[in-house]
Amino acid sequence: MANNRVEQISDFKLGDIRLLDSFLVNAQNKDISYLKSLDADRLMKGFGEQAGIINKKISLYDGWENTAIKGHTLGHYMSAVAQGYAATQDEELYSICAHIIDELSRFQAADGYLAAIPKTDYEKIAAGNTQGTWVPWYVMHKVLGGIISIYEYTGIDKALEVAKRLGDWIYNENKKLDDEGQKRVLRVEYGGMNDVLFELYSLTKEKKYFDAAHFFDEISLFEKLYKNEDVLDGLHANTTIPKIVGALNHYIVSDEKDRDFYLKTAENFWNMVVESHTYITGGNSEWEHFGTPKILDAERTNCNCETCNTYNMLKLSRMLFKITKDKKYMDFFERTYINAILSSQNPETGMTTYFQPMATGYYKVYSSPENHFWCCTGTGMENFTKLSQGIYFFDDNTLYACEYFSSSVNWEENNVVVTQETRIPETNYSKFTISTDRDKTFTIAFRIPYWTDEFDVKCNKEEVSGNKENGFVYIERTWKNGDVVTISFNIKVGISSLPDNDLVAAFSYGPLVLSADLGDKDMTDSVTGVNVTVPTLNDMTVSSFIKTNSDDFRNHPEKYLVREGEELSFRLLGTDRDDLVFTPHYRRYKNRYGIYFYVVFKDDIRAIEIEKREKENQMLDAATIDSVPVANDQYELSHGMKAENTFSGSNNGKMFRVAFKEGFFSYELKVDKACANVLQVCYISDDSGKAFSIYINDQLLVDEKLNVNSPHTFIKKYYNLPQEVTKYADKVKVTFKASEDMNSAGIYERVRVVKADYLNDVK
Repeated sequence: MANNRVEQISDFKLGDIRLLDSFLVNAQNKDISYLKSLDADRLMKGFGEQAGIINKKISLYDGWENTAIKGHTLGHYMSAVAQGYAATQDEELYSICAHIIDELSRFQAADGYLAAIPKTDYEKIAAGNTQGTWVPWYVMHKVLGGIISIYEYTGIDKALEVAKRLGDWIYNENKKLDDEGQKRVLRVEYGGMNDVLFELYSLTKEKKYFDAAHFFDEISLFEKLYKNEDVLDGLHANTTIPKIVGALNHYIVSDEKDRDFYLKTAENFWNMVVESHTYITGGNSEWEHFGTPKILDAERTNCNCETCNTYNMLKLSRMLFKITKDKKYMDFFERTYINAILSSQNPETGMTTYFQPMATGYYKVYSSPENHFWCCTGTGMENFTKLSQGIYFFDDNTLYACEYFSSSVNWEENNVVVTQETRIPETNYSKFTISTDRDKTFTIAFRIPYWTDEFDVKCNKEEVSGNKENGFVYIERTWKNGDVVTISFNIKVGISSLPDNDLVAAFSYGPLVLSADLGDKDMTDSVTGVNVTVPTLNDMTVSSFIKTNSDDFRNHPEKYLVREGEELSFRLLGTDRDDLVFTPHYRRYKNRYGIYFYVVFKDDIRAIEIEKREKENQMLDAATIDSVPVANDQYELSHGMKAENTFSGSNNGKMFRVAFKEGFFSYELKVDKACANVLQVCYISDDSGKAFSIYINDQLLVDEKLNVNSPHTFIKKYYNLPQEVTKYADKVKVTFKASEDMNSAGIYERVRVVKADYLNDVK
């Protein structure tokens, strides 16, 4: 099978582009300093242990690196350090890469296996047993991807040798599985195993790696996406996006006659996510999952927009742009790069976010240097060593200027250096200076951004016209050394809504999402999942309403959101909220914020229902002692789930778990000794008539039989927990058990323990 890549345009190497924007330079430097502060040997300790090589002088890092997902961080770390070397030529980073590969080569088993988790984890997944495991194939993707990154960015040949041997193990491991075994493997998050194995095939031309990659192509999902069926509702977003990145890489590296199937699958998926599941920042998901298409306002919480999703959507967008040259992909790339990726890093510490809340009144929470190692810590490491990626592209005779950041690009093939100076959108123009050893004829294609409706181009201060095509303006000329070309834009305030509520509004200025400063009162973090830190809403006085008498507000927001001075600071006029000052969201990291507000006429009765819903949600959050999102592996794992004969999925926009006949599932949930506790469980009325039992600490709490008449309705039921149990315990085991002759009802959304007083408050 030939390697027949199909991109119309190419990336520049990371080292060909030099960042000159002070914010980007600081972000990159903070990340590289963090990478250097970590001990690669501690990240590799688990790999040595699996090889029977114990180093008692060092210990594993804490957080996720001391769980069933250990080793994933090393994968990200390898990619980040290799990218950092490619971008900066820092020899210390090269030495780290070389040391890691030497050690991994030493730890690699004779059959090629290389991981920090037991080989039996993979056998369990193939057998349909997830007890005691987490997501081993996800970890394998990160490890193999990191090794390949070191080879691609540093040229260390031994890295490719290690990658090939690991690829051999993967090929042999999956070759022995039947169809049912494959289905069981594909039910559990496996990252972008298809993507990274297609990359290995591209480097080696060995068909076995292509076949190993195709094993992870989830064709049943691809077929639905190819038909443009939005089946994303309830799917784990960071499980799904890498699958589609892999599908697109299948298209890129193969010469199959039907390979357009994979391109169309990726294009349709991208459109679905961006048009129906994405917030103004470019982020997506709530509690890591896609929801019902175009239902976004109702899903705004403190756990939106997982950063890993953003990382993978940018990868997908860049790949699609290189294939199609459709500028919509770079419009999205710009919006998301600035407002979700740059926004994800604390510029003082270099630490990064897991979630970025879209609900008003929350704040960003960052990882710690050595005690978290979330998935998003890993992608965060990578994001800030490849910040130059996406600014420029090229083909034989055209330089594509896709993003407007101060930077320079060395177009080695043409012996040309182009330097961009800009402060967009603080100013409205970007200036490009040409450095060349002799006069050269070529084209510069400038992206016309989605946020402007007017532009002009000048060369050496004289207006020039170019060919406008596919969202770019192409300036072709014979360039001389020192030529200066300037592109200027009309930049103004924008306003965006959400599809499920036209009252909600978010503000932007050019490419920047704006958020309002809501202070720093009571910023006390909480913990969810496996050591994931999340923000709380302790300040119950935060309001998300802006009231105005003007029916012109939405048509001409620039009249009401007015820039103050030279800084990018905007104050509202003509409303009841002149206390709100909006600034670029990507620069906000110390305080609570609001991106979305409900903009209403002062007497709009629709606001009453929204305010009621907002208050109820705040009350429930405040009363919740503990909760577990059902069918979410990380959070169920952190709540000690035990199960037999159980199944999870999505229905009507919510995740569920059900126990088959004689099956059960259980969670450990915290209780509060100081008050009466109530168990809240969500069901769907379609399960009316099903009988099952709920146990507390193996003692029967209730034999439940649902009896609900209204169809397709979600209902919440409450069960008093026995005080003789809760007053002596910190947590209880809650078990849902099916009867001998029928499945249990589906348990939807969340199982919560709440303070009993909450029921009186909501009456």
